Amino acid sequence: MYQRQVFVTLLAFCLAGSSFAQKTLTWEDAKRLLKASNPTLRASEIAVQESRAQEVTAFLRPNPELLFSVDQINPFTPNPYRPFSNTLPFAGVSYLHERKHKRELRLEDAREGTAIAISQQADTERDLLFGLRTAFVQVLQQKAVVRVARENLDYYDHVLQVSRDRYKAGDMAQVDLDRLELLRVQFESDLQTALVNLRTAKIQLLALLNDRTPVEKFDVSGPFEPADVSIPLDAFRQIAFDNRPDLRAALQSVDKAKIDYKLAVANGSTDPIFAFDLARDPPIPVFFGVSVSIPLRIFDRNQGEKARTRLDIGRQQKLADATRAQVYSDVDSAYATLETNLVLLRPYKTQYLDQAARVRETIAFSYQHGGASLLDFLEAQQDYRGIQLSYLNLVGAFLNAASQLNMAVGREVIE
Repeated sequence: MYQRQVFVTLLAFCLAGSSFAQKTLTWEDAKRLLKASNPTLRASEIAVQESRAQEVTAFLRPNPELLFSVDQINPFTPNPYRPFSNTLPFAGVSYLHERKHKRELRLEDAREGTAIAISQQADTERDLLFGLRTAFVQVLQQKAVVRVARENLDYYDHVLQVSRDRYKAGDMAQVDLDRLELLRVQFESDLQTALVNLRTAKIQLLALLNDRTPVEKFDVSGPFEPADVSIPLDAFRQIAFDNRPDLRAALQSVDKAKIDYKLAVANGSTDPIFAFDLARDPPIPVFFGVSVSIPLRIFDRNQGEKARTRLDIGRQQKLADATRAQVYSDVDSAYATLETNLVLLRPYKTQYLDQAARVRETIAFSYQHGGASLLDFLEAQQDYRGIQLSYLNLVGAFLNAASQLNMAVGREVIE
């Protein structure tokens, strides 16, 4: 019994440990989780299934009608035990025959609706992927900011220790040491602020993934650096016209409007009703008959729906033109933003980062050996800190612009 209890305890401990294990996602992992668990995306997938079910309804044939009747029931007959002796039974069946390919047009219209629903579902996924990518980049950026803030704090602590040694040796005034120690608050504040921002970014990413993993046990991994873009603007435009699901949905809406007009014209035509009946009328034991009923479309010829659907074709064409213009605008704006960020990033990578580090090291060495003033040392620290943060912000802006361009063209072209 005791061994069994020990085994159960160890098993529970192992399961608890595995449930709280560190969870690190790559960008591909995050995309798979989004497609599998995001409720908005799942709802749009259900909407596609609903549209497919409407195709079944659209292609159904009209139901036949079955009629039974009994006439000439005489309860006042001299023989009260035979009130049904002279009854005339009647049975008939009728069927509405749809002309002008109404059923086929309804099916075609429903299929176009399904195609539009699929495109809209893809557009929803495109929007969600952009939001996911933005949140993912934000986590990477805040991780980089935390790393830089921690490095700055560690470096400053090293400088403080050297300064304390100088103060003990009588090589530094008390007021200068106090100013240096007071400035540490700013580096500590930078680190704490970065940690809070990192936690907030992780919470936003987990919300998009519909994931309940504790923030402390959640992390992401991936490159946080700019990449060269060699694809020209015209190529991005063509990719957008080939892949944008909202543009595809707009063009499909034009096709659906044309089918709607054909269906409206067909619904204005007359549908005959064919009927067959079977009855008896003594002394005739059994007889049958056939009939054709043709409604006269004198007043209602579906004029209003014909006019509405004809106008809707033009409206959908204008909306498609507007969507096409929006595609141009989205691609051009995202491309311009990306190019601007690349222009700003190049001098940081080739010059500013190295210069800031070199200046900080030189001024710190000079200050520790009495060759630079305290003000020069503090300014060098602030300059290095500002250059580092500016560079990280520019990298984050570049990656967000790349994500915006991916969204504008409808698929990932820049990793």
